[in-house]
Amino acid sequence: MNKTTTIIGAGVVGLAVAAELSKIHNDILLIDKNPSFGQETSSRNSEVIHAGIYYAKDSKKARFCVEGNRLLYQLCEESRIPHRRCGKVIVATDPDEEEILESIAEKALDNGAVPLERLSSKKIKSLEPNVKATAALLSPSTGIIDSHRLMRRYLSDAKKNGAQFVTQTMVSRIEKRDRGDYRIHVIYPDGDTDRFNSHWVINCAGLEADTIAASMGIDIDACGYRLHYWKGEYFSLDVPHGYIRRLVYPVPQVNHVGLGVHATIDLSDRIKLGPNAIYLPDRTLEYSVDNSARRSFYEAAVRYLPDINIEQLNPEMTGIRPKLQKPGDSVRDFIIEEESAKGLSGVVNLIGIESPGLTASLAIAKYVRALVEG
Repeated sequence: MNKTTTIIGAGVVGLAVAAELSKIHNDILLIDKNPSFGQETSSRNSEVIHAGIYYAKDSKKARFCVEGNRLLYQLCEESRIPHRRCGKVIVATDPDEEEILESIAEKALDNGAVPLERLSSKKIKSLEPNVKATAALLSPSTGIIDSHRLMRRYLSDAKKNGAQFVTQTMVSRIEKRDRGDYRIHVIYPDGDTDRFNSHWVINCAGLEADTIAASMGIDIDACGYRLHYWKGEYFSLDVPHGYIRRLVYPVPQVNHVGLGVHATIDLSDRIKLGPNAIYLPDRTLEYSVDNSARRSFYEAAVRYLPDINIEQLNPEMTGIRPKLQKPGDSVRDFIIEEESAKGLSGVVNLIGIESPGLTASLAIAKYVRALVEG
């Protein structure tokens, strides 16, 4: 079997890339090791449409988040994908944090995001009566989305353009052939093996993107491609409907290990608190929620939601993020690299695609298309 393009990984970014590349290639194979699409990081997150306000100026995260925010709202409106432009408030809970708000507002302007509105404690109380803050920023372009419906739309578009989607297929090795294309070796659930050839290989494997890169012969440590797993737990908050109308975020953590335990709403107005950030040095995919973390979640959230009590918190879900940083490291940008310089012409590696990957998915897909066409 020969394919023009093989995309490894059917998370939200792999699906978006498949939808975009299927406009120019009519022989695309999208493969994933799981029984269906989006079963790892893409389905275990806050489902937030981010505005692009936290990331370093001129970084891929900033650029693709700002562009992706606009493209995603446009797609949602055109395709009736459930979403809501609810907005977000970033709150300072004591005067010492207000200086951080100023730096966030400046970074948003640098990144070309929709400008943030500065809110006084009186104004925030009028907008969100149950939120306590000495000052806040309002991000009007932040929203929420049904991520499953989004992924289903991407897959539908790819299939309409002739792409083939194969599940429960694990890539074991990729070798470059003398003729310049690639032989992709796969393993099926029953242990049977197979192989096929592909001219283009697009690595969107998420949590295993570095493993796939290594299987091509890339030294992932020398290149800075090694991934580190971070677990993020969520607790639901049992409060009356409409308790908050916007997302509520504290000021972010140092080095963006996470954005702190924030309060998000879904499209049915249920509230989730989280995620925390737990480093997983052994890269174990373990999705239980530690109920003993309830106290720390409560103590984080009660700073800005002062009327809640700990009994209102219940374990909800866990996600695992593929970061390029381990504890103590500085924040890293997305890696999206066409690998001709490494002697692997026709390979595009996407590594460390964590948040804001969902928001940025359309913009990333267009960038990958430009790499392929260029």
